[in-house]
Amino acid sequence: MRRTHTRALVAATAALTVVGGAWTAGVATAAPGPSPDAASKYAPGMLDALERDLGLGTDDAVDLLEAEALATQASENLTEALDETFAGSWVGDSADLTVAVTDPADVAAVEKAGAEAVVVDHSLDALDAWTADLDEALAGVDGVPSYSVDVESNSIVIGVHDGARAEAAELVEKAGIPADAVTFDATDAQPRPLIDVVGGNPYYIGSGSRCSVGFSVTGGFVTAGHCGGTGATTSQPSGQFRVSSFPGNDYGYVAVGSGNNLVPGVNGYDGNTYAVTGHSVAPVGSTVCRSGSTTGWHCGTIQALNATVNYAQGSVYGLIQTNVCAEPGDSGGSLLAGSSAQGMTSGGSGNCSWGGQTFFQPVGEALSAAGVSLLTY
Repeated sequence: MRRTHTRALVAATAALTVVGGAWTAGVATAAPGPSPDAASKYAPGMLDALERDLGLGTDDAVDLLEAEALATQASENLTEALDETFAGSWVGDSADLTVAVTDPADVAAVEKAGAEAVVVDHSLDALDAWTADLDEALAGVDGVPSYSVDVESNSIVIGVHDGARAEAAELVEKAGIPADAVTFDATDAQPRPLIDVVGGNPYYIGSGSRCSVGFSVTGGFVTAGHCGGTGATTSQPSGQFRVSSFPGNDYGYVAVGSGNNLVPGVNGYDGNTYAVTGHSVAPVGSTVCRSGSTTGWHCGTIQALNATVNYAQGSVYGLIQTNVCAEPGDSGGSLLAGSSAQGMTSGGSGNCSWGGQTFFQPVGEALSAAGVSLLTY
């Protein structure tokens, strides 16, 4: 049960500035909108899904994706530079980046990088540490389906079913977590692993259960760990689970047999293959899209990073929490921010008729655990 701070997954990049209201890489010119060929970087099906789910026309969708990609670079820079005073970051509807800090002396550095600064009480390190304490305090407690750090409120939001709040609050207090660092959110959601149907390209485990390819990597692909234990065999493509972790984590690595062609892309179920160009840790509020064979492409935003979900099978930690819809069978499928890999579908609540939440295992941790590299264009 390893809870890894996101700063351990990012590397320093060149400092960014904001010019004319748009993120640029030190170019002292205004950015009036996307360049004429910018849309060609994104598969048409992804842009169609953004229009369907978020009401964005092509130009607006491309402009937002381009701006959020640059905001992600700035967020990663500031995460590393601020270190212990960093308290999280998020983007708004226009991809404006906000960075929270605990030391007022860091406001100038954040603003110089082109982001808005807010001063808060609790660092992200502290909130993550208290969330780790909750992993023990709330283990096996009925009526607590999930909890995660909400960087915008600078607190840990704990989802509770009706009648469970009093017990949860007592356990939080016993764990020594400050009252002002916790918010309770009434919910009737009950996330479950989405294992029954295919998401992304299909593959079959053992005697016939189905899951989804997440991303092609050296020698095979990564997917959800709950799809199969270490040693389980797969077909279409043929392979074997060499690494599997669930619960605690929800990642798996399948080494495929000879004759399988590994493609560095994601099936959009619209006749297009979405190119994968790398992986990153997009900040809270970023636009993301998910591929799944049950429901196709659907888009939404990141609500939280490093979330904990208490499935019936056990707790899973360090997940990406989103408002993207999903349904049973989308397990293991791919989550993208633009063309950048984010994670693989773990589980969720709701459906694509009325909405819900879906959680994703970050791809970086899966790559590290399996000792493999993402295949990219």
